[in-house]
Amino acid sequence: MSVIDRHRDEQTDARTATEPHQDLRRPRRESRRPRRDSRPREILHALGLGLSAGILAIVVGIAVLVIIIPRATGAVPLTVLTQSMEPHFPPGTLLVVHKVPIDDIRIGDVVTYEPNPNDPTVISHRVIAITAESDGTKIFTVKGDNNAEADAPVQAKQIQAVLWYAVPWLGWVNSAVGSSEHSWVIPLAAGALLLYAGYLFVAHFVQRARASRRAAE
Repeated sequence: MSVIDRHRDEQTDARTATEPHQDLRRPRRESRRPRRDSRPREILHALGLGLSAGILAIVVGIAVLVIIIPRATGAVPLTVLTQSMEPHFPPGTLLVVHKVPIDDIRIGDVVTYEPNPNDPTVISHRVIAITAESDGTKIFTVKGDNNAEADAPVQAKQIQAVLWYAVPWLGWVNSAVGSSEHSWVIPLAAGALLLYAGYLFVAHFVQRARASRRAAE
């Protein structure tokens, strides 16, 4: 080999040594599946959970006012059917009445009394006057707030109860479920809504857990 050829080979080796290493393999492309945005579904679940909780609270509240409190305390739920006590108690108002001593009844109280001894129908009107006969028997003058004239005098033995609290519109619910044949309606509805709310609650957290795992991968 001549001196010139040897010099050329050394230059070629030097250039080869100084050039950076080139990887001829093609870089791998990571195939990533597009991730679905789970936020709309989470929002719908949250709205469904909130709606179910709100409806459940309403149903439970109705059950407490119409069924639980009266039964637990011995009170009686009644429904206003006429306009005689407007504007304070229009038709459909729920009246919950309970027994009190006759001597505790004052003017302005709303009393429930039986106008006829052999008739279970009762009337709930306001006391506007209290008098006593010679033997000490009390006589009550009552009148509907919307009536022009007072009722016939009411004796103490006719009074069954005094108004405890009133709730607008729930009287219609009381009329619908107040009988023994329909008393199961509200507890059943409350139980069904409670199960549904529990399902939405669990499903919401399961979905959030799955979304967290997908984000961590």
